[in-house]
Amino acid sequence: MTETLHHWTQRIEAGGSPAYLLIAELIAEDVETGRLAARDRLPPLRELARVLNLNYTTVARGYAEASRRGLIDAKSGMGTFVRGRRRSLPLRAGTAAEMSMNLPPEPRQPELLARLSEGAMLALREQDPYAWLRYQDFGGSQDDRAAGARWMRRMLPGIHADDILIASGIHSVLVGLMSQLVRPGEVLCVEALTYPGVKAIATQLGIKLHPLPFDEDGPCVLAFEDACKTVQPRAFYCNPTLLNPTTATIPSHRREALADVALRYSVPIIEDDAYAMLPRQMPEPLALLAPELTYYIAGFSKCVGAGVRVAYVKPPDGRRLQQLAGAMRATTVMASPVTNAIATRWINDGTAEAALNAIRAESNERQMLAAEHLRGHDYQAHPDAFHLWLPLPEPWHPGEFASQLRAQGVGVVSSAAFSTTFESPNAVRLCLGGPLDREQCDQALQLTAHLLDQHADVHAHHGAL
Repeated sequence: MTETLHHWTQRIEAGGSPAYLLIAELIAEDVETGRLAARDRLPPLRELARVLNLNYTTVARGYAEASRRGLIDAKSGMGTFVRGRRRSLPLRAGTAAEMSMNLPPEPRQPELLARLSEGAMLALREQDPYAWLRYQDFGGSQDDRAAGARWMRRMLPGIHADDILIASGIHSVLVGLMSQLVRPGEVLCVEALTYPGVKAIATQLGIKLHPLPFDEDGPCVLAFEDACKTVQPRAFYCNPTLLNPTTATIPSHRREALADVALRYSVPIIEDDAYAMLPRQMPEPLALLAPELTYYIAGFSKCVGAGVRVAYVKPPDGRRLQQLAGAMRATTVMASPVTNAIATRWINDGTAEAALNAIRAESNERQMLAAEHLRGHDYQAHPDAFHLWLPLPEPWHPGEFASQLRAQGVGVVSSAAFSTTFESPNAVRLCLGGPLDREQCDQALQLTAHLLDQHADVHAHHGAL
C-alpha cells in the first residue's frame, strides 16, 4: 500500500481535480490497473488524511464518493475494503468476460495458427542461437529494420530501414520520448481522453498533462493554439486513429490544422498510431503533414498481439533518431532479438498481414454483435475496431456500472482511467477482443445490454408513478 499512497500523493499534489474526487478516481484507476485488488483494506480516514496532507473531511468525502460509485465497502469495526468481484452469471466454462484490456481478438483459424507457429519456429531455426543470445546494437538489425519499414509503408510511403528504430513495444517508446522531450514539471498536451499508459508515465516522470477538449473531429485546434501560447507545451501526444477509448479517427482537415499549429509553435508531435493498420482506409498521418516535428509510432500489439513486444518508431530525422536511441537504451537496453526475429519472419512471409486480416474480420463480426445487442443505446464504435465507447444514461455512474457488470463476470473500464480533466465522462469502454471467443463476447454484450435495459425499465416505472 506504501507505493500506492506515494502515487496518490503525487497525483493530488499535481492538482487538477478537487481532492475528494481525485481520491475516488485514483481508487477506480488502481482497481482497473490491478494496483488494488478485491478485499484490499484501505487506510483509516485519519491516517490517509495525514499521509496525503489533507483534512479529515476531504478524505471522508473521497471515501463517500468511492462508495457511491460502488468501488469500496465500509464495514463497521473492521475498516474500508475494495469491493469484491462476485460472479452471479458466469460465462461458458465458468470463465469471466474480460473486456477491460484492449487486446485484439484471437481468431481460432487452424491455418493461421499453423502459420504463426511455423513462422516462429523457422525464424529461430534458421539463425545461430548465439546470435540472438548476445547483446545487440540498439534499434534492431538491418534485416529487422527493413521488415519494420516494409510494415509501415502502408502509412508512410517511402520509409526506409535507416529511418526507424525497433523497440520493445509502444509503451517503451513513449517512456523514452516523454523523458527526452518533456522535463519534470513541464507540460505535455494530450487529448482530454487519452491512453492510460501516458497518464502513468507522466506521473512517474513528473510531467504535467494539459488536456485538450475535443469534438467529433478530435482535439480542438483553438485550444491547442491557446495552450501553445499560454502553457508552452514541450510536445503534443495523440492517438489519431481509432482513439482508445472512443474509436474516433481525426479526419484529414483537423489533422492539417493541428499540424499547422504544431509547426507555427515548433511543438514536437508524438503520433501513437497503434491502431492504424486496422481500418481499411485512414487519413494521412501527421508524420506526412509535419515530418520535421513528428515521431511516428506503430507496432504489433493492436494488429497481431500484445505479447509480441515489437514497436517501430520513425523520428523526424537522423539526429533525433540517435538522440531517441540513447534515451531508450537507458531505459530498455534493447528490444529482444528473439521477438524481433519472429516479427521479421511474419512480416516477410505474409503471416503478419494474414493475422491482421483475420483480426479485422473477427472485429467486424463482434461489432455486428454489439450493434444487435446495443440497438437503441447511444454508443461509439467502428466496424474495424475491437473496442467501443458506451455513454451511460443517468443516474448510472461509470464506477457503479463497471462494478455491477464485474459482479456478473464482465470486466469493463470506467472513463476515469482515460480522463485527464476534472470530471470524467459518464461512459465506459468495452473491449471485444482478447481471449474471449465469439460466444463469450456475445454473452457479455447481452449482460451489458440487460443491465442498461434494467435501468430504462426502472426509470420508466418510476416516471409512471
